This record gives sequence, structure tokens and C-alpha cells, in this order.
Amino acid sequence: MTRNVPNRPSAFIYGLGLAGLIPFVGLAALSWVPEIMPESFSSRGLASYAAVILSFLGAIYWGLAMSGTPSDSTTDRIWLWGVSPSVLAWLAQLLPEFWALLLLSGLLWVCFIVDRIFYPKYQLQGWLPMRLLLTTVASFSCVVGALGIR
Repeated sequence: MTRNVPNRPSAFIYGLGLAGLIPFVGLAALSWVPEIMPESFSSRGLASYAAVILSFLGAIYWGLAMSGTPSDSTTDRIWLWGVSPSVLAWLAQLLPEFWALLLLSGLLWVCFIVDRIFYPKYQLQGWLPMRLLLTTVASFSCVVGALGIR
């Protein structure tokens, strides 16, 4: 299988990443204004969206593992990591929204740390600045959303 992934995100991809922050920021803000949207909708929506994003972040590793590089032992760990964010995010969904959002915020950072370890092995370290920005805003939004729960 050939790898056709750019070493760094294009402006278009960067824009998609930033657009992906809109639900994080919007739902976190709405959790503080229950007159506009019921708190349960904004907090549950935020937790659900964070879980979906965590599943996406794990799926990236399935793509890397399918490329067959850099080594078999690393590939086994990457297959395992690929399913971990979605399973952990699903477990977070079983918690009350406050705790779920805090756990999801932490899981977003765990994904970033794993990216910092594995991306250089695939010559993808150019993606890390964008990942840092997206992780910072998304995880902060989860904390803001949690604190907005009354």
C-alpha cells in the first residue's frame, strides 16, 4: 500500500481542522447560557462530539498501520492504539456529563502525546503544530463545558 499523506497540512486541511472546532467552542459556550439551549443538550452534545473526534483520531492509526511501516512491532502497537480512543471515549459517555467532559478533555491530550511519539516515525511531525492547536481548543472547550454544568 502506498502512502499519499502530505508531511504537513495544506491550508485547506488546516481550515477543515479549524472548522471542526466550531461545535466544541459553540457547545461549550452554550453550556453557560441555558436560556438559549438546555444544559443537557449542550453538555451531552459536546461530550458526544468529543467522543466522535477521539474515534477519528484513533482511526488515523489504522490508516498508518495499513501502510505497513515502519516496523511490525510498532504496527502491532499502532493497531491496538487505533481502537483505544474510541473505546475509552465510549466509556466516558457512561459517566455523568461533568466527569465525561473532563475525561474526554484528558483523552484528547493523551491522543496528542501518542501523536508526538508516533508521527515522527511516519514523517508526519509537520502535523503536530496543527494538532497542538486543535487539541488545546477542543480540550479547553470540554473543560469550559463541564464547568458550565449546574
